[in-house]
Amino acid sequence: MPQIRHRPALLCLPIRSSRHRPGRLPSKRSNKRTAAREQADTKGRRTTTARRADAGTGTAPAGGKSGSTRGAPVRAVNTAGNNGLSKLFVLDTNVLLHDPTSIFRFEEHDIFLPMMTLEELDHHKKGMTEVARNARQVSRSLDALVAETEDILTGMPLDALGNKDATGRLLFQTQNMEGRLPVDLPNGKADNMILGVVQTLHREQPQRQIILVSKDINMRLKARALGLEAEDYLNDHSLEDSDLLYDGAMLLPNNFWAKHGKDVESWIQGGTTFYKIKGPLCADFVVNQFVYLEGDSPLYAQVREVNGKTAVLATLRDYTHKKNNVWGVTARNREQNFALNLLMNPDIDFVSLLGQAGTGKTLLALACGLTQVLETKRYTEIIMTRVTVPVGEDIGFLPGTEEEKMQPWMGALEDNLEFLNTGTKNDGSSGEWDRSASKEVVKSHIKIKSLNFMRGRTFLNKYLIIDEAQNLTPKQMKTLITRAGPGTKIICLGNIAQIDTPYLTEGSSGLTYVVDRFKGWPHSGHITLQKGERSRLADYAGDAL
Repeated sequence: MPQIRHRPALLCLPIRSSRHRPGRLPSKRSNKRTAAREQADTKGRRTTTARRADAGTGTAPAGGKSGSTRGAPVRAVNTAGNNGLSKLFVLDTNVLLHDPTSIFRFEEHDIFLPMMTLEELDHHKKGMTEVARNARQVSRSLDALVAETEDILTGMPLDALGNKDATGRLLFQTQNMEGRLPVDLPNGKADNMILGVVQTLHREQPQRQIILVSKDINMRLKARALGLEAEDYLNDHSLEDSDLLYDGAMLLPNNFWAKHGKDVESWIQGGTTFYKIKGPLCADFVVNQFVYLEGDSPLYAQVREVNGKTAVLATLRDYTHKKNNVWGVTARNREQNFALNLLMNPDIDFVSLLGQAGTGKTLLALACGLTQVLETKRYTEIIMTRVTVPVGEDIGFLPGTEEEKMQPWMGALEDNLEFLNTGTKNDGSSGEWDRSASKEVVKSHIKIKSLNFMRGRTFLNKYLIIDEAQNLTPKQMKTLITRAGPGTKIICLGNIAQIDTPYLTEGSSGLTYVVDRFKGWPHSGHITLQKGERSRLADYAGDAL
């Protein structure tokens, strides 16, 4: 059997110093080696991990809060590979199908593609599914890299197509590399053949760190059982821990005014009181974040401007009072009051509401939409959509038009409309609304659309509600939000603890992605609803089950 040491592709590999480790090994075996490498790294050297990158999108400027990855497409963990050599990452097929740009996300480290990976890639390229589109995109990228390289045996520079961050090389398997696995595994199976390639690379290049990257949990388990290093590809995760997700509100300390009330400037504009304060806590504020102080002198305000240690706070409208009700709905808790201030603010174009079942996300969004469509005429109609992912077994094809097919998925819309219509009929002191607006008139201003037909559309002066947004991928979320035209407001609702889409987690959900990316934009706002208001049974079930 030919040996890998005779392959020109591996003999001619450039030896470069590695500044950072492109993957955090879950195995504890490498903890001591990791610590030693980190101590040997020179002072001030940047450390990142190339298994994290942005799924097809750019990175935002550095300086985000704890838990954010906006400073770089990868996360800091480690510095260099063994003996100063760049690491060699062997990619499983599912990584390429999951993120077609993954080969450009490992910075200065090299990528190795086994022949079985290319073979499986060819099997998935047919069809109109997302997986098939990703397979074709990977094939086109590989073809373009080959066209820019004179001799693929020496490796193809990954920056040949303009990806400046990818300074490593791409290597193909060009010879038989069926390594002898120490246990009796079936021959001919794709996963086992890739494991054989990884083991052969380990044997032929013992001085270099060879890492298998796969989204398949069982594949990683088998690799570690064989003593091989394996990692998950977590480039699509916006956050390491969902507990670090921005919640949109901050409780001020009891001594807030003692430290920030020395040179306070205040003024009233349009019925809103503004405070310009200075102090150490101002640097931690985020634009459109809500700050509150409980006690004898309560404060409920929204951050409007942040400039170093100076910030401008604006008081809120009290939607807990009946005179400020929205389509008969009043806020029952602090977070609902914050949410209504975002939903009714014409300067906020994008609102995201998170919360467990029963916190009132859909009801608040729908009540504010009806008020601004039927009463103030700010928007022409309400458009509601959601991803059609069943909780249990799929019931099959549904008859009718697009809206009729979506109707079974919109039970939450029907339930909340019924509540709002009942509330407006029974409440005699609801404000100056048009009481003659019947249920049919209300429904005529609400359109239900499917995600499948959103590509290429532009919504003008619409109030777009994206329900169950936690089941959307970052790419689907980008497709929806970029449909917004002038005068359109988009509201994303969801609960990241109830994800039904396969392969999505709390860290990789599109809802988590947009909350992290829109944080601090002057025309967006976010709030996480904390308290359930559906019923005592629902509240207890949410906590106990």
